[in-house]
Formats: sequence, C-alpha cells, structure tokens
Amino acid sequence: MKTALLALNVTLIMAACTAPKSAPETTSTWEDTKLPEWAKDANIYEVNIRQYTPEGTLNAFKEHLPRLAEMNIDILWFMPIQPIGERNRKGELGSYYSIQDYTAVNPAFGTLEDFKAIVDEAHALGMYVLLDWVANHSAWDHSWVQTNDDFYTRDEHGSYPIEAIGNDNSKTGWTDVADLNYDAPLLTDSMAAEMDWWVTKTDIDGFRCDMAGMVPYAFWEYTIPMLREKHGPLFFLAEWSDPQLLRTFNADYGWDLHHLMNDIAKGHKGVHELELYALKNDTIYNDDAMKLYFTSNHDENSWQGSAIERMGDDVRAFFALAFMMDQSFPLLYTGQEAGIDFRFPFFSKDTVGVNWSANTDHADFYASLFEIKHNHAALWNGAYGGEMTLNTDTLANTVVISRTLGKEQVNGYFAFGGGEVVAGEDAGELVIDIYGAKIYTKTLTANE
Repeated sequence: MKTALLALNVTLIMAACTAPKSAPETTSTWEDTKLPEWAKDANIYEVNIRQYTPEGTLNAFKEHLPRLAEMNIDILWFMPIQPIGERNRKGELGSYYSIQDYTAVNPAFGTLEDFKAIVDEAHALGMYVLLDWVANHSAWDHSWVQTNDDFYTRDEHGSYPIEAIGNDNSKTGWTDVADLNYDAPLLTDSMAAEMDWWVTKTDIDGFRCDMAGMVPYAFWEYTIPMLREKHGPLFFLAEWSDPQLLRTFNADYGWDLHHLMNDIAKGHKGVHELELYALKNDTIYNDDAMKLYFTSNHDENSWQGSAIERMGDDVRAFFALAFMMDQSFPLLYTGQEAGIDFRFPFFSKDTVGVNWSANTDHADFYASLFEIKHNHAALWNGAYGGEMTLNTDTLANTVVISRTLGKEQVNGYFAFGGGEVVAGEDAGELVIDIYGAKIYTKTLTANE
C-alpha cells in the first residue's frame, strides 16, 4: 500500500462500478501504457476557447501561451474545437461535445492552421497538447447519419439516431447528441482513423477522452496501442473512474475526491472522510495510478458554480490539498488563475469576460505549486512519486499530508473553515503560505 493512514480503523464496503456498454477482458499490459517521460511531473490546464477571450478564437488564445508557460503549465487540454451540430442544438452556440465533423475546426474558432500554430508554439515553450475526443456520440447531423446508418443505435422501433444513452440503456438527457453503436464492424476503425488524423496533421501529444467508460473498452484497447505504436508514447486521459481503464489510459478522473472536497467545504462531511477515500483508492488502484484532481472544470463551473462559489475562502487550500494527495495529477481550469467567481454559460458566449491581470496572487500561487512539483520528485506522478501519510483531526477540521521519496519530503498542513494552520516544529522550509494551507519542503536526516 502506497498510502499510510494514521489512527484509522474502518470497514470499507466497495460498490461495484457501473459496467460500460461492452467491457471485455483486457489483454493490455503496463508496457502498453508507459507514461511519457515528459508527463512524470506534469500538471494539466483545460482551455475553453469560446470563453477564453472576447474574440473566442484560437488566434486570440495563442497570445496567452507565454503567460501559461511562465505559470509552469505543462499540458494544455483543449475542449473540442470541431464544428458543432445544428440539428437539435442546445442554446445559441451549442455544446462543444456535439461534433458535426471530427476532422475539421469550428470556423467560429479559426482554422486548422491556427491550431497547428498553437501546437507548434506550445511545443517550443516546453508544453504539450491534448485534444478532447468524443467517441461515445456525435451530432445528429454528422455525415455518418446519412452514409453509415449502422454506426448509430436504434430504438425499439428501428428508428435512428437516438439521443445518447447510458450504460444501462437509459436516456442521458443529452438530446443534442446521437448515440454511436460500436457493434457496427467499421465504426472502431473509422473513429480510430479520425483520431490518427489529428496526431498526424497537428502533432498533438494525446487525447482527453470524453465519457470514456460509456464507450466499449474494446475500442480503447484497440485504438490506444495502435496510435502509440504509430506515433510514440501518447498521453491518454479518461473521463471516468475505473482502474480497468488504466490498463490502456495513463490517468482517469478523481470525481470522488472532488465531490468530497465540495462536501467538506459546505460542512456536509468531515475531513476524516479523506482517510476513507485514500484507503479506498489504495484498495482498488495500483501504485502507478494517476488520477485527475481538480477544484473546477468546464462541467463543474457551468453547472455547479465556480470553485470560489463552492469552496469560498478555502478554495486554494483545497486545490493544494488535492495537489498533495497520492496519485494526484492536478488540473487547472480556464480563469482559475485569475480568481474567477462566476460561471461560464455552456451553450452561449460569456459576456462577463476574464480579467487576466486581476488576482495575480492566484496565478502566483498555482505557478509556485507547479514549480514545487517539478523540483520535488516526492510529488511526481504515478510510480515516480513518493509515499503519502495522511492524518486528520475532525474536531479541529485540520489535515496533515506528507509525501516522501528517499530523503526528500514535502509536508502540507491544512485548516478549513477559518481555523489556524499549525505546522510541526520540524516541518521544514515554508514554500507556500495561503489562507487555510501551508506547505513545507524538507531534507530528511539519517535519524528521520
């Protein structure tokens, strides 16, 4: 077990994960998912092109690349940039995840050359690029609806397409997207070819895969090794939480920790639940697992509220806590570094706008955290990182996390709800000091 939990005596009852529409036995090995060397100490930043600038274009975003590089951002994840379906569209501009053409760029955002220029400059600045990929469903007016009707799920009357359905065949409510049917012999090859097109044409470094657990695992087990064999060790992030997916993917989502932090912030749960969470993860995930930990993303911001709205003054302390956790692969969402406290609309253009020069203490905080991770292997990703000890005090509402690798140690002290952050006398050198959290680095002596 990679995590040591202090004063913990619990009985853990595990709930079975909901099975995907088709989940055959996997034959992949860890060698198939070898982590790219550049990702061992990486963080990730989610880019929402529509809302990033008043123009909402790729070219306008490109001006921010040097700033993001200075913030020590490693990976840029672009939400879908393809054309958005018009049939059954929601709202004025529609959902980014209703894709009308997988191998094109939304003209409202710019051109393929604009995106290639971003990838090239990002690489020159030492950053990497992932593209969001939506394999579970397409727009209702994708050309496949006319040319390959067997690619789409039919209802009990034989009609197609139908709105996207869940793994239990229930309706999702995503009425703007049509469910894809991977029982069709040619769909896997066709979708894999669309992904290959982007790597070949633009030199991206991998994909964030939307609702990965709703796509038959056989698709990923075929497509991901094929793309890696052709293009090298690409990075794949699964929007799902299932250790089985990490046989092919590099990382999955830490939704449970995100919801737990929200509940702690609201006073609905105590910090002791963090110990239960860590124990559960150690039970079902291997030591080399990587989980995306975050306080915000595009869904949470639009539908549940900004991180500040949900977590209040403790917002940065919760990010630091997630950052310190074993398995942590930290995500920052568009505008968090500017301290945004409002929601981006999902189907239309934001009219508030992000003031990128505001709240520079937020940007400095995230930049400092990411620099600490780069310089301290105890915090590195997957099998590269160090062991974690986690101790909580429910009455004081405090948490202490230590990450240790060899003689190197990083210690985090947290107090939520306005409590005093109290560090041990031997905590080390103070490197982060914010409301609700302090982080120290330390070189252990022979006696420690």
